[in-house]
Amino acid sequence: MNAPIGVFDSGVGGLSVLREIQQQLPAESLLYVADSAYVPYGEKPPEQIRERSRLIAKFLIERGAKALVLACNTATAAAINDLRGEFDMPIIGMEPAVKPAALATRNGVVGVLATTGTLQSAKFAALLDRFARSVQVITQPCPGLVECVERGELTGPEVEALLQRYTAPLLAAGCDTVILGCTHYPFLRPILQRFLPAHVQVVDTGAAVARQLQVKLAESRQLSQQTAVATQFWSSGDPHRMSSILPTLLGSSSPVELLPV
Repeated sequence: MNAPIGVFDSGVGGLSVLREIQQQLPAESLLYVADSAYVPYGEKPPEQIRERSRLIAKFLIERGAKALVLACNTATAAAINDLRGEFDMPIIGMEPAVKPAALATRNGVVGVLATTGTLQSAKFAALLDRFARSVQVITQPCPGLVECVERGELTGPEVEALLQRYTAPLLAAGCDTVILGCTHYPFLRPILQRFLPAHVQVVDTGAAVARQLQVKLAESRQLSQQTAVATQFWSSGDPHRMSSILPTLLGSSSPVELLPV
């Protein structure tokens, strides 16, 4: 089935997931929405996140999306159950990589860098209860990191100061594995690893989400049988601003339209 896949996030962070989908499923056409007028979701009430997620999902479905990817941990925690109840289609969400991190840690101490909304969600609590009973988990909310990525600032004094502040408690606790619990954070991975000892593993779930999407599309016989067309982009914020940082985040430029939602 040659219909596109809809991907959305509170901003440009979900492009880290889009990048994985492009690599895993190069024949698929993609639609991407950055809800940048409302970024970050991690500081918003769950009710507002659910409403925004529903509006964006309907927008993407109206444009022919055969599947949805919530490329945002906070949106997944707040809205995915409602969306799956309303829309009969494959809907893939994000969740912090608690299970793989619990399996990977050697000393039993795992750190999580995430937004406040993700760390306070019932879905995250359930993940810990299910997969992390045998390990110690140190959580660290990271205000400001999402905004840096939204501006295309992947290096520089502000990013470095924030990363140093947020990794310090994890290292002091002895974490040997660090989870990137927000889709914006993989873009900061190169500089993040400057603040982590070489033995500390960094895990995120972008590639796993792309693989899960492939499985669901194969099960429903909806994998594309043609060469993909160009990815389309929308933003509820400033389209020109998003377009200007796409080369930094994706390595290529594309036009961005204003999201009419």
